[in-house]
Amino acid sequence: MFRLASLFDLTGRTALVTGGNSGIGLAMARGLGLAGARLVLVARREGELIQAAAQLQADGIDARWFTADLALPEVAAELAEACAREKLDIDILVNAAGINLRQAFDAVSAEAFDLHMAVHLRAPFLLTQRFAPAMAERGHGRIINIASLQSWRAFADSAPYGAAKGGVLQLTRATAEAWSRHGVTCNAIAPGFFPTPLTAPVFGDPERAARNAAQTAIGRNGELDDLIGATVFLASPASAYITGQTLAVDGGFTAK
Repeated sequence: MFRLASLFDLTGRTALVTGGNSGIGLAMARGLGLAGARLVLVARREGELIQAAAQLQADGIDARWFTADLALPEVAAELAEACAREKLDIDILVNAAGINLRQAFDAVSAEAFDLHMAVHLRAPFLLTQRFAPAMAERGHGRIINIASLQSWRAFADSAPYGAAKGGVLQLTRATAEAWSRHGVTCNAIAPGFFPTPLTAPVFGDPERAARNAAQTAIGRNGELDDLIGATVFLASPASAYITGQTLAVDGGFTAK
């Protein structure tokens, strides 16, 4: 008998999650692990990676990690080589690493602008170049990018971040166009306001956090577990005919 649960089962799959040491990346990784996937976490800070992997392993999830600075263009090739050495066939790629320097428009340097583009756009592009061909050879793959409310809206002191996140929408479409015919889909999740290290300045201001919550249709800010369902869906067989799309997990913020 067909069981609906099989549509969301990731047993036997391996997911590489950038930014998997904390915040949104770690929450998404945990969801994939609970659905049966083996995890490869990637981030810059080794201590946080060790701690994150230990947390996941305590939940019975197979998790390992590599340290890498995703702002460097050579890192994609290095990660692909490291996975090959460990005999890790990556089936799911989650590009969740992010930064936001939160500088006034006229204070942004060329270097700061380029850093946002490198992390949010170049790294996902280069990682896809490295991992999508092997996914295509196996006839199956899932790529999930992280967009933002700022993919559509402009927020103060975030011009480079918003520009990069606007680009994520088109990168997601371009990736879908290039690889979906080979069984490799690409979609993006656009989170609303979630408490993470990146949004600490927002949640550190109770009045501002309450104002953001009131602007959602649901009436509250996000909790990290709210991302798990969308992540597993887009990584699983359930989303086989969905590609090139961006799903806002924002409590209806963009609907109002």
